[in-house]
Amino acid sequence: MKRLILFVGLWLWSFGIIAQLAPARHLNKLITVNISNQRLEQVLAKISKEGDFIFSYSGSVLNKDSLVSVNVQRITLRDLLDKLFRGKVDYKESGKYIILRSTVRRFSIVPQVITTGSNSYFIDGHIIDINSGAKVKDASVYEKHLLQSTLSDDEGYFKLQFKGNNQSIILTASKDTYRDTSMLFLSSVKISPTGYLSNDGETINPASNRVERFRLSRFLISSRQRIQSLNIPDFIANSPFQASLLPGISSHGMLSSQVVNKGSLNVLGGYTAGVNGLEIAGIFNINKQDMRKVQVGGVFNLVGGQVIGVQVAGVMNTVLDSVKGVQVGGVVNDVRDKMEGVQVAGVINRTGRDFKGTQVAGVSNLSRNVMGVQVAGVANTATRSVKGTQVAGLGNIVAKNLTGTQVSGVFNYAKRMDGVQIGLINLADTSSGYSIGLINLVRKGYHKISVYSTEVMNLNAGIKTGNDKLYSIILGGLNVSDTEKIISAGFGMGHEFRDAKRLGIETEISSQFLHLGNWDQANILNRGQLSFQYKILKYLRIFGGPAFSVYYSNSNGRSSIGYKTRIIPAYASKYSSSLHSWLGWSVGITLF
Repeated sequence: MKRLILFVGLWLWSFGIIAQLAPARHLNKLITVNISNQRLEQVLAKISKEGDFIFSYSGSVLNKDSLVSVNVQRITLRDLLDKLFRGKVDYKESGKYIILRSTVRRFSIVPQVITTGSNSYFIDGHIIDINSGAKVKDASVYEKHLLQSTLSDDEGYFKLQFKGNNQSIILTASKDTYRDTSMLFLSSVKISPTGYLSNDGETINPASNRVERFRLSRFLISSRQRIQSLNIPDFIANSPFQASLLPGISSHGMLSSQVVNKGSLNVLGGYTAGVNGLEIAGIFNINKQDMRKVQVGGVFNLVGGQVIGVQVAGVMNTVLDSVKGVQVGGVVNDVRDKMEGVQVAGVINRTGRDFKGTQVAGVSNLSRNVMGVQVAGVANTATRSVKGTQVAGLGNIVAKNLTGTQVSGVFNYAKRMDGVQIGLINLADTSSGYSIGLINLVRKGYHKISVYSTEVMNLNAGIKTGNDKLYSIILGGLNVSDTEKIISAGFGMGHEFRDAKRLGIETEISSQFLHLGNWDQANILNRGQLSFQYKILKYLRIFGGPAFSVYYSNSNGRSSIGYKTRIIPAYASKYSSSLHSWLGWSVGITLF
């Protein structure tokens, strides 16, 4: 029996040592930094950017404005922090966070009255600063397994009462800027836990006070709860169920913000560490860390960590980290990091970083990089790139690269366009795709003016914009004659083939309205044109070639005095009294 106990003890001891020696992904990264006489806050920001992690600390722990200098080459982050803080700050890695806490200030738990009953255990006492002897207020005193806690008052006094069946309890005192202290109390009565710590091996994101700093939650969460969360950020427990009326009025009491629940029912609103199941609230849900599976809020949901699952809110879903799943918001969905899945909002969807999936909004979608589909009643905006499709009633904007399709009622913009734009006005800085619209402007693209004559009118002009793959043409024409005037306006599209340095071929289609003195008449000239070009100078070309025209007119050959009476050549093919076709020609010059 002694050998068995010894073996188990050694096994547990070695397991703990192995766990402590498990490699830390970020703390063992090699860092190179050369900074002279800069604020500590700037130094930490530069180190975190180089190492791709996030420092988490309270302003009361570190003097962010202190000036430091550091010059190191390829040393581990752990050694660099030792060099910076010289043992005065403790650091712990949790996910993508490096949590910094002061180790200078310490306190002790001084019990005063301990009373045991048949099925209860009462203890009170004071929290004392070891160095100064001062009584410490607003320290969190809690039992991890029983999920009961309190805060010390202005005199450092606390009291707790437990019910149940166990032989011992462990009280832990925590406060921001102090080192945690725990004390074991033995009892003749048995106290059974009402909650349980996480033992399923599931990774829990590090505690964060980002939610508490959010303006809306500061209004809804009491100062005592914010202090509790700040004091014990590393303690997170699991519970099968919790119910609350409001934050603080909960089945978990003051520890609600430290408990992840599988089921959570908030009559008006609730504040918990997270959800790994189902959470429903009449008005709001606030989670300090992650939400997994399903969350439904009558007005809003606020999550400080990740969301993996489905969020539904009558007004707003806000996630301060990332989302993988579905968000449905009556007004707004707001994700501060990246998202993969579906967002549907009555007004606006926003992701601070990359989005992969489908966004549908009544007014606007806003993301950084988009891989998928954006559909909005007014506008879609990607501050970097889009690989996919944007559809908007007013306009689409891609600040950098578009690989895909933009469709809008008015305008599309992409700095670098490699795809298709369909809209009234299409804008791009460079384009290797196709812009289809009335005005297609490519800054480093096609900008030409053609002046030419045809068998119908002796003076025509066309402004061509886009690229050589597909350009648009705004057309105008005159027949310069006192007795045979024609005024025309129209639109066309074209494509240019360049076979040699000086030679080229253009194919164009166009449609023009011809005014023959009577605005009640419909005179439409549709034309397909093939032009052979020759480059004379850098910005001057001559061209000419055949054309095929289809002409519709309801004037029956009548025109006003002074306007041309016969548009249709004698050799034209007649399909009806109002529809004819014929072969013609064009010849002219192109500038630019």
